[in-house]
Formats: sequence, C-alpha cells, structure tokens
Amino acid sequence: MAPTAPPAVPPPPGPPTRGSLSLHRAYLRSPLGLLRLGQLTLGAAFWVTVAAHKYEGAAHFALFAAVLVWLLTLALFGLSLLGRWALVPWLGSRWLLTNLVHDLALGVGLYAAATGIMGYKAEQRSYCNLPGYSQRCLYGAYLSASICGGITACLYLFSGLYCLSRRCRDERDII
Repeated sequence: MAPTAPPAVPPPPGPPTRGSLSLHRAYLRSPLGLLRLGQLTLGAAFWVTVAAHKYEGAAHFALFAAVLVWLLTLALFGLSLLGRWALVPWLGSRWLLTNLVHDLALGVGLYAAATGIMGYKAEQRSYCNLPGYSQRCLYGAYLSASICGGITACLYLFSGLYCLSRRCRDERDII
C-alpha cells in the first residue's frame, strides 16, 4: 500500500486582521488638531486650579462641567488622532457633525457657564487682596480659573466655527 497524502484542506480562517495603530499626523497639524491640544491644556489648567483649592457651592458644577467636557474632548482627540472614529456607532459616520455639536453646545456652553461661576466667585473674594488680610485668599485661584475657562471657551468657539465652515462647504471630513 502506498502512503496516501493527506487531503489538502485549507486552514480555518483566523480572526480578521486590523490595521496597525498609527498617528494621523495630518490631523495633528490641522487647525482642529492644534485647537484640541489647546483645549486640553487650558481645560486641564482650569479644573486642576479649581480642584487644588477649596471650593464650595456652584464651583462644584463648574468643576463637573470642566471635567466632563475635558474627558469628552480627550476621547474625540484620541479617536481623531488614531483615525478610528469609524468605530463609534452612529456617530462615526457623522464625525464632523459630532465635533461641531461637541464644540458649540458642550464646549462653549459649559465652559462659558463655568467661567461665569468662577468669575463671580473671584469677585466675591476680591476683598482678600487688601493689605493686612491674614486669612487664606482664594481670589487668585478663582481669577486664574476664570481666565483659563474664558480662553478655553473661545478655543471651543473657534473649533466649532472651523467645523461649521467645513460643513457649509459640504466637506465631510475633519481635516
């Protein structure tokens, strides 16, 4: 008996291969990518300033709003930087619109409210800058937070207007 060759059966298919993760450098150099970096930096400065000092009352909302928007911006930035926004169900196909709504509704709206709260609190504490005042003064912290928040709100407005201009030109991509 002659040895028989094993039947030629193809191997079972493996899991689908995914593309390698690489940075979407064009996004990083685009106006939207640079604005996102500024938003993340100044947003972190805002909420770290508030969280590092004693806060009460409405400052809790300001801190919540800043951290919420900062985390959502971090998620948008990460997905855009990796070019993986298609993985987000329903929103991935509308990524420019998602960025537009995030910037104008959440970014500008919540940061403007948080800036107003911190500005009001700074105004309430303005008496502690007087010479001879010996208690701990939160005026500088609240004023710094309100300045960071105001600049961050402007950055969100600029990025929202950038996304809106791309949308009005019938462009569907963020770059």
